[in-house]
Amino acid sequence: MTDDIRDLFIIGGGINGTGIARDAQGRGLSVTLAEMNDLASATSSASTKLFHGGLRYLEYFEFDLVKKALVERETLLKAMPHISWPMRFVLPYHSDMRFETTTPAARLLTRVMPWMKGRRPAWMIRLGLFMYDNLGGRKILPGTKTVDLTRGPEGEPLKDKFKQAYEYSDCWVEDSRLVVLNARDAEERGARILIRTKVLSAERTGDHWTIECEDVETGVKSTHLARGIVNAGGPWVEDVVRTKIRLNTSEGIRLVQGSHIVTKKLFDHGKCYFFQGEDGRIIFAIPYETDFTLIGTTDKEYKGNPSEAKCSDEEADYLVNFANQYFKAEISRADVVWTYSGVRPLYDDGAMSATAATRDYVLSVDDSGPVVLSVFGGKITTYRKLAEQALAKLKPHFPKAGGDWTAEVPLPGGDFPVNGVAALVDGLKADYPFLDDFWAKRLVRAYGTEARQILGAAETPNDLGEDFGATITAAELHWLMDREYARTAQDVVWRRSKLGLRLTEDQIARIDAWMKDAKLAVSAWAG
Repeated sequence: MTDDIRDLFIIGGGINGTGIARDAQGRGLSVTLAEMNDLASATSSASTKLFHGGLRYLEYFEFDLVKKALVERETLLKAMPHISWPMRFVLPYHSDMRFETTTPAARLLTRVMPWMKGRRPAWMIRLGLFMYDNLGGRKILPGTKTVDLTRGPEGEPLKDKFKQAYEYSDCWVEDSRLVVLNARDAEERGARILIRTKVLSAERTGDHWTIECEDVETGVKSTHLARGIVNAGGPWVEDVVRTKIRLNTSEGIRLVQGSHIVTKKLFDHGKCYFFQGEDGRIIFAIPYETDFTLIGTTDKEYKGNPSEAKCSDEEADYLVNFANQYFKAEISRADVVWTYSGVRPLYDDGAMSATAATRDYVLSVDDSGPVVLSVFGGKITTYRKLAEQALAKLKPHFPKAGGDWTAEVPLPGGDFPVNGVAALVDGLKADYPFLDDFWAKRLVRAYGTEARQILGAAETPNDLGEDFGATITAAELHWLMDREYARTAQDVVWRRSKLGLRLTEDQIARIDAWMKDAKLAVSAWAG
């Protein structure tokens, strides 16, 4: 049993949980966070990897959500220029494009202009992009422009029927690394981060909570005390409310599954495509990990255990066929090298219709005893604002907590200008001549200014220890285990990085064995 009473115990190590932990600890509160698996092991590692306002949400008239996200894009860029960067999006237009018929905008247009028969007119796209450019007070990112697809690289991979496109700005983000860096920053400020620690129960005991946990690897149980709980369980948030904290509530979630496929690189430029389907839905085709293309996402109701969500054959075929509506060189399932799937929770107050669950987040507070705040929903783009608003709701219970502070405060490794990546890469290559361009860029894009701490005084690749392939070495594994909570090869090659796309099964198994030996050696030394 822990000896002290912490201010907050946070359940869930996704982006909302780690973001709240960092914000709260930085305000002077004492925080413990427990995650039953690896950090970012569910929804937060299965996104489309975008900081975006949600252009499509304008069709749902979610103007406040879009504005909030657009404002955050540039705030976040300044705080993490190593793991996020601007990206231009190309939206090809054709007169046959249609609305998804269930959106409020589609229903309104059908009533006002029935002769359109569900078509998505060019003027409405231009109006939406004008709003997208101006709702968020854009300063860094360039605005929308029209692209002639008969000229230039953007039109080369597309079918000849696409003559015109609109190009606008959004941003890329390494989602899993964002979670890990928030956890690291919280811990460096004094928070306790407990991974692979499952919450069994939580009981109100006088003026605090008593939380029972279990280490899922060892089975060792522990008891923690806290003045308040934050339930950031993501797709498990409702289960935590009902079975762990045991509160009576009508609030819940609807689960929506989004799946993605990854293929070998389908085009040579660095811009992303925003494709609109004949069924009214949209997908992205995004340059991914230098040599690949990411295509997604699907959007369907999900029932079952969120940790078991997988891209089905039906979803993979849907994404392949969707992409083939646009690309000249058609792809097939044989071109898919990897798939992933995540489950997104949408808030449901028990009275909503099947299509009315909000895409914005809801923060619910129960203060009938020691306080508990539950986070329903959320977007990766607005995680920092969500944390600020969560702390504002908790402020009456923690009056000594400091004010907002996270805007533009860099995450670990992000202490350099937004346009400073190329200079960091060139500096690494100059000081460590054995690095090739891919290796140097990968290190900077993962670790920013901290890449030098991993490389240390190395003069040759051999100084970094065993080479496991795809530029990952023992020195980097040590860093990931010591500083970034990695325990297994899966943590390393599919969450802290995506090197699983480049490594063989034998290489991944060797990483796993090395990490197990390193962990045993540390345990023996500590004993």
